[in-house]
Amino acid sequence: MAQPVIGVLALQGDVREHLEMLAGLGVTATAVRSEQQLGGVDALVIPGGESTTMWRLAGTFGLLDPLRERVRAGMPAYGSCAGMILLADRLHDAAAGQQTIGGIDVTVRRNAFGRQVDSFEADLDFPALADGAPIHAVFIRAPWVEDVGAGVEVLARVPAAPAAGEEGGPAAGRIVAVRQGSLLATSFHPELSGDPRVHALFLDIVTESVEGKG
Repeated sequence: MAQPVIGVLALQGDVREHLEMLAGLGVTATAVRSEQQLGGVDALVIPGGESTTMWRLAGTFGLLDPLRERVRAGMPAYGSCAGMILLADRLHDAAAGQQTIGGIDVTVRRNAFGRQVDSFEADLDFPALADGAPIHAVFIRAPWVEDVGAGVEVLARVPAAPAAGEEGGPAAGRIVAVRQGSLLATSFHPELSGDPRVHALFLDIVTESVEGKG
């Protein structure tokens, strides 16, 4: 069986970091900026960045509807930070007219943790990752998940600890990683931490999807 090709949506954001993380795991990864390039990949990573800019550029490049069609057809996708926003079915505090690709039955609040100066790092329990050890998560103007549908698996939450704001504050216990079928999303940026386990988890999801179609 041929190795799956993983695309990274290359309209804006942390494209290079995701490509490097995937290459470090030994997989074929390529930038995606057009419908033709999208048609040549088996799965897609949607990077962190500015969700409104990415949405507008996707429309400009004629990618928004093709992305929706591929996700609806079962293409595995992983979104980090802005990517989580783009994979959400519903948004709180969306920009005027902002649309998403959708696919994950969640409501996501944009910039939920505050502005750039409110960015922070925290160790999260994330049992689905290899070895089950906590992951050091980097949050930059990050969203969080307000609510999830019945088919969504919650993978990680912000701990009730000072590193994530005052104990018992609004960030404590917020959902920051979810999975629904072949779709995965995190509020944080594993591509910036050097820990490859979230990407490895996504590759396992891609393998499951490809083998399920075989």
